Amino acid sequence: MLEGLVKEQLLKDIPMHLEWKSCELTEMNIQIDHIHLIVSMPPKMSLSQLMGILKGKTAIKIFKSYPQLKLKPYWGNHFWSRGYCADTIGLDEDKIKKYVKYQEEQERLEEQQRLNFGPL
Repeated sequence: MLEGLVKEQLLKDIPMHLEWKSCELTEMNIQIDHIHLIVSMPPKMSLSQLMGILKGKTAIKIFKSYPQLKLKPYWGNHFWSRGYCADTIGLDEDKIKKYVKYQEEQERLEEQQRLNFGPL
């Protein structure tokens, strides 16, 4: 779902909302069904607060821009799933940045390999 015009919209809106909340975006990778972000955020802000802002504001904008997404077989008035996964970055920061940046390419290669060789 997160491709084409929707992906382009998110590529503009997510950095804008992060900047508005004084957060620094280091890496972003939008996959077809999820997004990876590496963000530095101010200590006064909670992660749940930031995720609520990002999910809420982007969902409103996407549904206004593409009202057909509110219709079945999609999700009613829900664009994002309820949860999120978060972790802190310490010693392996460079490794995690590379993972986020190149994950889409790696998944594409693995999928192509699976299609070429079939089931094991």
